[in-house]
Amino acid sequence: MREPRAAVALVLALAGCVSSTSSEAGNRAVYDAWRAQRSHVEVTASGTVARLLGTRRGPSGLHEGFLLHLRGAAGRGLTIRVEDNVDLTGPIPLAAGEPVVVRGEYIYDPRGGLVHETHRDPRGRRPAGYVQAGGKLYQ
Repeated sequence: MREPRAAVALVLALAGCVSSTSSEAGNRAVYDAWRAQRSHVEVTASGTVARLLGTRRGPSGLHEGFLLHLRGAAGRGLTIRVEDNVDLTGPIPLAAGEPVVVRGEYIYDPRGGLVHETHRDPRGRRPAGYVQAGGKLYQ
């Protein structure tokens, strides 16, 4: 009976390592792009919601924004702005302090940068972005 428990524990431990490693690599890519002042970089970043910025209407629809404080040493304390197109993903219920993973296009800004295009591309020209929060994937 102990062998199945040990196997489950090992699988869970390995899954945690993979997740942590990919999180570190993603946040390192964001930090490296910020440091090099590079834009138009596809990234996946993880962290906690630092602040909600509310919604605004832009030329491509209704967007909601939030500040994401990158997790781990690879993020080096960087906080980035995330803009999500609500017309494509629907509203995303977020709260300050909540863990979030985002995928999209990074745009340099001296204050930390921006990740946008966090949704599927209706024209199919680029990989789908997303926001993962509260156990749900918003695309």
